[in-house]
This record gives sequence, C-alpha cells and structure tokens, in this order.
Amino acid sequence: MDGKVNIINWFEVSVSDIARAKKFYETIFSIEMNEMEMMGMKMAFFPMEMGNGKVSGALVQGQYHVPSMDGAKVYFNGNPNLDEALSKVEAAGGKVTMPKMKIGDNEGYMAWFADTEGNSVALHSIN
Repeated sequence: MDGKVNIINWFEVSVSDIARAKKFYETIFSIEMNEMEMMGMKMAFFPMEMGNGKVSGALVQGQYHVPSMDGAKVYFNGNPNLDEALSKVEAAGGKVTMPKMKIGDNEGYMAWFADTEGNSVALHSIN
C-alpha cells in the first residue's frame, strides 16, 4: 500500500434486532438507513457516497454478529487483495476466524481475524 488510501474502509455494528437498531440509529443521527439481506445477514447501511474514499458502515444481524460491549467490527483496507495480509495473520500471532469470503459481484471480499490482543478485526478488498 502506498500510504495514500484509507487504512479503514468499513465498519459493522453487530445487532440482535435489525429493526430496533435501525430505528435507534436513524433517530439519534436523524438519518435514513437502507436495508438489505446479503450472505444470510440482515443489514442496514449508514448513509454513504460511493467511490469518494470516505469510511462508512452498517448495522448487521447475522450468524457471526453478536452484539457486545467490545464494540463495532472494524474493516481494514486489504486492497488490492486481502490474501496478502490474511496470510500473515497467524505467523504474527493472530488467528483467522473467518476465511476470505466473497461478499458480492461488486462488493469484493472479506475475512476476519483475532489480533494478538484478542480483538476481532476484519479485512476488505476488491479482489
């Protein structure tokens, strides 16, 4: 990476009731959130502008998303291909907790790992 890109490009807030959480965030931020289902997960997206390099995220209800006081899921920028960073996780003392998965034809790929401190962190890339 050349240092000219965002190191964080996506975040997810785990929820157990997407409708309740969506109403809460729409209320406190005075926004409208679009919902969709993807990869077996229910999602509500924070407002965003595509392609402008700004960070955005979503509320997510799904198998891998368990709400906790530990905080939101941070996605680090793994472009152009997250395989490079993911291949270094275990050697550096972490553990891959969700292997690379295709999000969708236009959304790229994601993977999760536990860092050396016990944090659950994620990677995102186009390839």
